Amino acid sequence: MTTMAQVTNATGMHEPSYALHVEDLTASYSGSAVLWDVDLNVPPGVLAAIVGPNGAGKSTLLKCVIGAVRPAAGHVYVFGRPYRRQRHRVAYVPQRTSVDWDFPTTALDVVTMGLYGRLGWLRQPRRRETDEALEALAMVGMDAYGERQISQLSGGQQQRVFLARALVQDADLYLMDEPFAGVDATTERAIVELLKDLRGRGKTVVAVHHDLQTVSTYFDWLALLNVRLIAQGPVREVYTAEHLRAAYGPRVVLLNAGAEQPGSAAAAPAAVDAGERRAPPLD
Repeated sequence: MTTMAQVTNATGMHEPSYALHVEDLTASYSGSAVLWDVDLNVPPGVLAAIVGPNGAGKSTLLKCVIGAVRPAAGHVYVFGRPYRRQRHRVAYVPQRTSVDWDFPTTALDVVTMGLYGRLGWLRQPRRRETDEALEALAMVGMDAYGERQISQLSGGQQQRVFLARALVQDADLYLMDEPFAGVDATTERAIVELLKDLRGRGKTVVAVHHDLQTVSTYFDWLALLNVRLIAQGPVREVYTAEHLRAAYGPRVVLLNAGAEQPGSAAAAPAAVDAGERRAPPLD
């Protein structure tokens, strides 16, 4: 009988059943640990949220995956192979606040940049690539703004442009760092529908998320992080008072004062850290 280990060795792949597999990952800044011995497993075809308090290492985790931050230890595998061999299958959407929006370029140019992995930096986009970029802008409701300078766009419009840049890559794994931050309700709903469409097409989305109130509505897979990985799995199993206390500390309130007991399905946990919204009742 052939074991999974033998199959893995024979194919040269490691944990090929996961879209993203992070193993023993540790990262630090100025000698202080930001991530410690993190093991993350994200199956394909899910909308996965990475949730935790400020300073938990959520954004750093995504940056380690794409090689923007070099970890002190650990390994990253995308669909069973190291990221450097699978980068063409991955699209990354950074935090909007980390981008220089005063750079003189148009929305269409930004989206077209998503095709440079295919074109190479020295080759000019052809009509085909321009049409693909325009189609991606249309998917996020920004086709009328293609020639607009990005500095002239609102925060929500800028976020849509960056999502279009990711879409045009036609990736299998989408990594998004707080895609809902600083956008209005209309844009947030549009992004949610876009993510669900990606999932419907078999794509995998891993997003850093800060709003506890919408986790169970927007996502079906959850990883709770606070330097160490607290818990991971389907939202219904991970989104509990016990796990949230472990991630955010003991100062967690239960919104339903009459709940049967802390951590039960009737109890609604909520982080009280500044900037975190209260969580809705658990199903």
